[in-house]
Amino acid sequence: MPNTPERDDSRSVALYWDFENLHASLCEERSGEGAYSKPDNRFKAQEPLVDVQAIVELAASFGPIAVNRAYCNWQYYGRYRDALLQAAVELIQLFPPGGSAKNGADIKLCLDAVEDIGRFAHIGTVVIVGGDSDYMPVAQKIKAAGRTLVGLATRQSTNRHWAKSCHEFRYYENLVDVRAPAPAPAPPSAGTPPAPPDPPPAPVNAAAELLRRAVKLLAETKGDPWVNKGSIWHMIKRLDPTFDPKDHGYANFSAMVKAMDEVVEVKKGESDQVVRLR
Repeated sequence: MPNTPERDDSRSVALYWDFENLHASLCEERSGEGAYSKPDNRFKAQEPLVDVQAIVELAASFGPIAVNRAYCNWQYYGRYRDALLQAAVELIQLFPPGGSAKNGADIKLCLDAVEDIGRFAHIGTVVIVGGDSDYMPVAQKIKAAGRTLVGLATRQSTNRHWAKSCHEFRYYENLVDVRAPAPAPAPPSAGTPPAPPDPPPAPVNAAAELLRRAVKLLAETKGDPWVNKGSIWHMIKRLDPTFDPKDHGYANFSAMVKAMDEVVEVKKGESDQVVRLR
């Protein structure tokens, strides 16, 4: 895979989604190959399968997001409404012409990406969500313009030549935590009273979870578990621009990190403190 150019956090990210491509891939992984393309499955309200926030967070690890645009025939994807609104995704409606119902997202996406890197010099990284080989020509244009290209798709739907044409490629399965369902408890034997139900889980500490995600993303991007403490705050603000440590009972960010010694380990670095997940 080509070497990734040095990242500059002062430059922005353009994120483009072939949304139906990813959703269809996840649908077929769940229900079998060809399941999505059946008319009685495709042309109906779709159940949400894509973890929108996880992909936005990945894009934010490369810099502030300036373009966040998703292409799809949205008439069947209304159940994604809240997730897309919370992630500030710009929706591009594509009405499929002809009987094939191919939405043409790849063509429109490529045209927009080339136009945007020509207009906006501040875009340093382009993230394309889609696994088709159709994106290979635009990959050459993006790299020729001196921008970093990151691809993302499911393993099953990814064309290997497209993946190798990117500076960096991420598989959706590696990005999203997939947890197997817990096995059902064995029925109690005769005469044995049933065990009491498990207590409800403790409330999630939102600040700790945000800190964990920020450190994890930075560590993956840098390729080193130790990350500069100063960079974590910038990442947190990318993930949640509204975040304020005071809302969670901490005087400032440093006090928050210090109080979370069960989540992270801190030590002195060359010019700043460095932090890693425990």
